[in-house]
Amino acid sequence: MDNNKITHMEMIQGIINRMGGNSFSLKGWAVTLVAGIFALASKDTDKMYFLIAYVPIVVFWFLDAYYLLQERLYRALYNKVRIMKEEDIDFDMNTNLPEIKSEKTVYSACLFSKTELGFYVPLALLVAVIIVLTYL
Repeated sequence: MDNNKITHMEMIQGIINRMGGNSFSLKGWAVTLVAGIFALASKDTDKMYFLIAYVPIVVFWFLDAYYLLQERLYRALYNKVRIMKEEDIDFDMNTNLPEIKSEKTVYSACLFSKTELGFYVPLALLVAVIIVLTYL
């Protein structure tokens, strides 16, 4: 592999790594905020405040799905650059190309992906269980 191709692939890989890091941070913030809301709502306040815990879950789920979408788009771009000839390397970082679009690179596919559902649905269910237990 020649130098331009390696450099371009390293640039794309750096973006992919940042998107993965952002996704990990969002999951941590979601758990932290839900726990914080429960800590504040447990002190002699109206029990309906527990429902506010769903706000960060939904917001972070949508934001996390956006980062997953971006990561998938850049992975597709990486694969495109991987098979390009050295003389065709132009360091283009455009992810709106039709050749990198697929059924996995749409927002709804990311929103309902296994990784998103596997984290946010159990978190929402845990919140529901805690709400039910506090009302008993």
